[in-house]
Amino acid sequence: MIRFVLRRFLWAIPVLWVVATLTFILMQVVPGGPFDKDKPLPPEIKANVEAKYHLDRPVWQQYLIYLQSLFEGDLGPSYKYLGRDVNDIIKDSLPVSLQLGGLALGVAVMAGFLLGILAVVKPYSWIDRSGMFMATAGISIPNFVVGALLILFLSHLYKFFPPALWEGWRHAILPALTLGLGPAAFIARLLRSSILETLHQDFVRTARAKGLGEGVILLKHVLKNSVTPAVTFLGPLTATLVTGSFIVEYIFAIPGMGKFFITAVTNRDYPLIMGVTLVYAVIILLANLLVDITYAYLDPRVRVE
Repeated sequence: MIRFVLRRFLWAIPVLWVVATLTFILMQVVPGGPFDKDKPLPPEIKANVEAKYHLDRPVWQQYLIYLQSLFEGDLGPSYKYLGRDVNDIIKDSLPVSLQLGGLALGVAVMAGFLLGILAVVKPYSWIDRSGMFMATAGISIPNFVVGALLILFLSHLYKFFPPALWEGWRHAILPALTLGLGPAAFIARLLRSSILETLHQDFVRTARAKGLGEGVILLKHVLKNSVTPAVTFLGPLTATLVTGSFIVEYIFAIPGMGKFFITAVTNRDYPLIMGVTLVYAVIILLANLLVDITYAYLDPRVRVE
């Protein structure tokens, strides 16, 4: 296992290099520049600004300077947030995105597993059909629509929770529900299908023949052998909930990385775009590594292979 983890960490280095290179190339290929939307600058001032950020040099020199800064752990200065480095912006905004993503992941896992297990207790009953209807609705409705509905009913009409900002646990309820209900629906459908398939396996019939109760069989034997597809989904889901909360953070005015990423794209803030993209890539690599380690724990055959 230690060799496996070290090998994955070594593979992460070229992956991050490819991500950094592709992001840099895209920033150069896209028409326009970081200062095109501003008020036209005098030629002397524009030349000084471009010299300050090395934009007056050839592209290959800019690329080498960028790689050198990455190697030193410096993501560069922000073009639009004057006086702030990208490292400082990420340092301030990443914990907020991690908190929101962690809460949404908890909502997705708890609600998804609860709906999935309740659906197979009595298959094809009204409980099963109601749960799957809710799951289908959760998958079909975009999260920005869910967020608007939650704000309308739970904030404006009934005043249960504040509609925006990030100033306490009550402010985190609506964004976490908005971000986590869709994945919860997908986990519920995935877990239901896997459990129903596992219930027809030979070891389940053997457990019943030994006189074990259905609850013990379901929770101790069937569930452990049915969560593999859900665990597979949890890897990219974890990264998605942390990195894919752009719209949710924008709707609820949350000062996370998603909000800064949107403003960086609209303002052509190249260092901030590339820095946030690299952080997202690191999160995805770590999430997939945790999924592989969880695989080895759930299925000993993986460790043998």
